[in-house]
Order: sequence, then structure tokens, then C-alpha cells
Amino acid sequence: MLKVDAIDLFYGAAQALRRVSVSAEPGKVTCIMGRNGVGKSSLLRAIAGQHPVASGSILWRGENITALAPHERARRAIGYVPQGREIFPLLTVRENLRTGFAAISRPDHYLPDEIFDLFPVLSDMLGRRGGDLSGGQQQQLAIARALVARPKLLLLDEPTEGIQPSIIKDIGRAILYLRNKGELAIVLVEQYFEFARDLADDFAVMDRGVVVMAGDRAAMVEEDVRRRLSV
Repeated sequence: MLKVDAIDLFYGAAQALRRVSVSAEPGKVTCIMGRNGVGKSSLLRAIAGQHPVASGSILWRGENITALAPHERARRAIGYVPQGREIFPLLTVRENLRTGFAAISRPDHYLPDEIFDLFPVLSDMLGRRGGDLSGGQQQQLAIARALVARPKLLLLDEPTEGIQPSIIKDIGRAILYLRNKGELAIVLVEQYFEFARDLADDFAVMDRGVVVMAGDRAAMVEEDVRRRLSV
């Protein structure tokens, strides 16, 4: 289980997160919602170790990982798909996928069939450069690359951003499949309300670096959440 407890995060003098607490557990999707610039991506970067927190703690599977470097967290089965995908445009799809091997032991250095079941288009494009793929295909590649490392915690930062509707549906189906396996905790940052609502087991809505609403899916009041996304 992931437990983020009262973390503060700064960029210089600007405070991006103020005592933010969230949790995630296997077999569930925790959705982090909010407008642009409220701290959602900063929260994921803090969990992934991409930016240090000033106070508070981050626990994963009972271990305090607050001070661990990103590669140390990756080796503890934390997968991160950043906003903007950040694939390697000059590497082939196969080579991009194989970069996921860095976080796992040598016996696991193979591409699981599961990623091609989830994203069949990738199996036909293994020899193509990542930069030649469409935005939606690149997003699928970024998620598949994270799955190559066999994560137990998957952090997804706005996977629907700039993606055509058909691929949004494919990504949604993939997330549901991964959740329903019951082995993976998923934290999903999302602005697209319908997508988040249909996937969320738990949710947290952020505003100006603070969690202003949180609960399980049954407690979600659509009107209140939509207001926080549109104001």
C-alpha cells in the first residue's frame, strides 16, 4: 500500500504542495483530479522521487521511501508514466520498451506478452522509431514501457491528454484490466472527468496545492467535483 502523509513540496520559494495526503492500494485506482497548475503532477513527481519533499513522508509497502532516489524507487516496483510521455524519439519501439529492464533483475529481461495484448499496435511497430508514432501510440508505448518493469505501483500523469477518443478507450480498458488483476495499485492524475469517474475507486481533488475533496467513489458528488475542475 502507498501512503503519502502530509507532504510539502517547493520549487524555490513557491510552494506547490501543502500537507497533501493520499493513499493507494492493490486492485484499486486512486484518481487525482483538479485544474491545471494545482499540484497534481508535482504530487506524482514527489511519489516517483523526481522532486524532493520538504516535509511529510511517503511510505510504500511499509517502507519509508521519502529519501530514496528515483532509480531506487523504480527498483521497488514503482512505475511512472510522466505527462508528455517522454519516450526516446530516436530509439525504436523495441528499444524504448527494453529501457524498462534497468529497474529489474536479469532473469526478467524479456518483454511480457501482456503488454502486446493490452496494446496490440505496438507489436506491429517494434522496429519503428518512437518519434514516428502518433501521440496516442506514444502514450501506449510509455505505459507499456512502465509495465515492462513489472510495477506494483503505477503512476499515470494525464494519459488522455491530447489523445484521440479511440485510444482513450483503449487506455481505459488497459487500466481496468490492470486494476482487476488485483496486484497493482494505480494512481491516476486526470482532468477528463468522465474518464476519471469511470475508473476511480478512490479520488482526491486538488486546488492550489491542497487536497480539498477526497473519498471513495460512492462519496463522489459529481456536481462538486466538476465545479472544482472548471473554476
